[in-house]
Formats: sequence, C-alpha cells, structure tokens
Amino acid sequence: MRVVLAGTGSAVGKTTIATGIMKALSGRGVQPFKVGPDYIDPSYHTMATGNTSRNLDSFFMSDGQIREAFIRAMEISGARMGVIEGVRGLYEGISPVNDVGSTASVAKALNAPVVLIINSRSLVKSAAAIVLGFRALDPEVRIKGVILNQVKNRRHYLKTKRAVEELADTPVIGGIPRDEELAVEQRHLGLVPAVERESIASFIEKWGLAMEEYIDLDALEDIMSSAGRIHGGRERLWKKENSKRVRIGVAFDEAFNFYYRENLEALEDNSASIIHFSPLHDEELPDADALYIGGGYPEVFAGALESNIPMRKSIMKFHGDGRPIFGECGGLMYLMASINDHEMCRVFPYPSEMTPRVQGLSYVISEAIEDNIITEAGDVFRGHEFHYSRALVDKNARFAFRVLRGKGIMDSMDGVTSGSALASYIHIHAASCPQFAANLTRNAWEL
Repeated sequence: MRVVLAGTGSAVGKTTIATGIMKALSGRGVQPFKVGPDYIDPSYHTMATGNTSRNLDSFFMSDGQIREAFIRAMEISGARMGVIEGVRGLYEGISPVNDVGSTASVAKALNAPVVLIINSRSLVKSAAAIVLGFRALDPEVRIKGVILNQVKNRRHYLKTKRAVEELADTPVIGGIPRDEELAVEQRHLGLVPAVERESIASFIEKWGLAMEEYIDLDALEDIMSSAGRIHGGRERLWKKENSKRVRIGVAFDEAFNFYYRENLEALEDNSASIIHFSPLHDEELPDADALYIGGGYPEVFAGALESNIPMRKSIMKFHGDGRPIFGECGGLMYLMASINDHEMCRVFPYPSEMTPRVQGLSYVISEAIEDNIITEAGDVFRGHEFHYSRALVDKNARFAFRVLRGKGIMDSMDGVTSGSALASYIHIHAASCPQFAANLTRNAWEL
C-alpha cells in the first residue's frame, strides 16, 4: 500500500497535510518518505509516525535504487502503508521537459497512485481545470484523488468538490479550512527542525486531528490499496567492502542534525559503530576512529559553539593526530576558523560568514580530482548544496572536488582538505556516492 501526496506547486500546504495524514494514520502503520533533498520535513514525518522518514530522489537515484530504497524501508519498519510527500509541484524537476528530480518520476518508478493537493483559495470551477491539466500532461502519472486546502467554508468546499468530481472525473477526498493555528515557525532553509522545538509535537498533534476531521482517511486507504505491484528491478544503494570494525563519531544535536539515515546505515553496513556526540553540550569527543559532522544550523548556535572551548580543542587534537574528519555544509563552517566572527575549530584556517541569499538549493555533480577519505580520483558523484553562507578561502586552499554542476566553495571547486580532514558544501546521499561509506570506514582504520 502506498500513495504520493503531491502539490500543484510550492506553498500549497503539502508538509502540513502530509505530516498530519501520517500522524492520523500512524496507528495503522505508516512508513514516511520525502521526495527530494530535504532533512527538515522528514524530521516532522519521523516524529508523527515513530518510523524514520526516508528520501527518494531521481537525481540521486536510478529507478531501481528508488524501488530498493522504498522496499527496504518498508521491510525495516514493518509498516503497512508507504506515504510519500512530494516536492514543489508534481512535475517540477531540474528540467522544464523531463522528469529527473520530480515527484512524478518517483510516483512512476514505484507505480504509486497520486493524491493532488490544491490551494483552492478563490477557486471553484478553475480547480477542475487544474486537475484536468495535471492529469493530461502525463497519463502514466495516476492521479486518483484530490485534497483541497484553504477552503473558505463548507459551501465553498462542496461547490469545488462538485466541480472537480463532475468536470475532472477525480474524487475529492477532503478539504482543509483556512486556519492560522496550523502554521509553524520557519527560517531560511524551511521549517525549524523538529529536534529543536518541543512545541513541534503539539503542532503535529493538531495537524493529525485536523486531517482526521477533514479528510476521508478510509478513501485515502482505498487509493493506497489500489497501487498494485511495483514493476521493475531493484539496484544496490551502496558498496559494502570494509569488514574491519571501526567507530564513527557523528555530531548530532540542535546545531547538527542534517543526515540521511541511509548514510549512517551504509557506514554500519561497512562495520562501523555510530557514536553520537554533541558539539554544543559535550566537552570532549567520544572514543572514535573518524568523525562525521553533517549539516544543520551552526550559525544559529554560533555563540554556544564558540563557548564550548573544550570540544573545539578536542576536535583540533583529533585532527592533529591525523584522524579522518568529514564535514558537510554546516559541518564545513564549524570546522573553519570562524562563523560570523565567532571562533570555531580552525581545522581549516579560513573564516566563514552568512550572506544574503545568493543561491538556495541546487543539485550538484562533482568529480574527485585527488584521492580523499570518501572518494578516489576520477570518481563522479552527485549531491546537493545550500548557499546562505560562504567560506572565505584563499589561493592556498587545497580542493578534492571539481564541481561540474553547481557552485562549490570557490571557482567551481569544493572539498577543502587539510591532512585527513575533508569538508564540503556538498550534501551526499549514500546512493549518489556509493563508495562513501566503504572509503570512510576503510580510512578510519588505516589512518
């Protein structure tokens, strides 16, 4: 059983509705998924269901890998239903004419029915035209239901429902009224991560109750039951090559929590034990063979990170001992000399600073130009980057990656290195860089 909850565009209420549905159905067994490169929405899904939300992305993954990631997650959780929140509009991807990176591509790879979410404010008959257009653009995408958001009142809902069902021959399974109390705090990368706010649980509870009241969940379950078989083969997500036991210290707290679950599982599959530590709250590193410092919001917690001098000294000693350190985006900034003049770890002797929005989310293709702790020279891999900051490196900086698509740190270069430390703006997914875990764990016991 599975369904894709897709929007006609951004800001139609997908995350509120999808998370609310996941919460409302959680007692029936839900495995959540998110289309596209996103860490924050999945944190809400995970809180709503108790099962770790997974990402599905046709830029990172082949169709076979999408099927493998979906089926694998369903088997791990033992859930009955796979509920997949889309990204942006149903058909939006990296190209105006093909499917790569779109919600539609994931729906087709999984042979999953789609429920289309429409912001129906001020719409009645026009809502039917929207549904007809979305259905006609790609007949392989099976739009089996519609949810109307931002309805004014019961009368508005019933009129719009009739228009869509009679003129577009598509059932409307619910209508969500306008309600400012369903809104939640946001910042520059989207919603505030669930790990940061205890109040998020209360919002998710409200969303779940609203979906129970305003959506026909039995009809939604019937749509999921109509999915049929998943056609096509499955492909391996990552390499499994290291058998030597290692310990990987993974930074995880309010400042650093952007990790794909598969990245950690790929490390575990290569004989790693994952040990979480907090750059905010712990005074020293755990006993580890390598460090992985992912993304997050270090700029928001820069003062507290600066104040934790024992942790910063512990990381510098770890680096001085020649142990591998891998940092992504926020981790890159923490490993720099400073963030907005707040002292950081100085693994790399360059300042970093927040900037006006220069470039938001972008897909990246990179090539390794030298061997490093996660790739070998000549390896080509994919990822994504956020640019609300910059690392002020100079001509003496040494880079491991040439950016073929994307921005990087400087002049289409990324992956700054110092000894056995590597840090990059590029967020990777284990499926997009299948050698990542095997190489990092191997270097953890070799170096």
